[in-house]
Amino acid sequence: MSVNVLFFARYSEAVGLDSLEMEGDFATVGAVREALAGDSGFEVLNEPSLMCARNQELCSLDEPLDDGDEVAFFPPVTGG
Repeated sequence: MSVNVLFFARYSEAVGLDSLEMEGDFATVGAVREALAGDSGFEVLNEPSLMCARNQELCSLDEPLDDGDEVAFFPPVTGG
């Protein structure tokens, strides 16, 4: 399975990438997070406040994935 992973805001700054392509057996968005967060430089993805999206729709970490999906990780946003 191939997924395109996007990083936004300070997560992009922390990992030094805007995006990357991953190959593997990822059943959920959380599985992608776990695979990345275990690598040096991606520890920021362990934050409990992390937000995520699948194919540009907000979702939870237990959201199932299909081949070719886009997964995005970003910090919570605030406005006023």
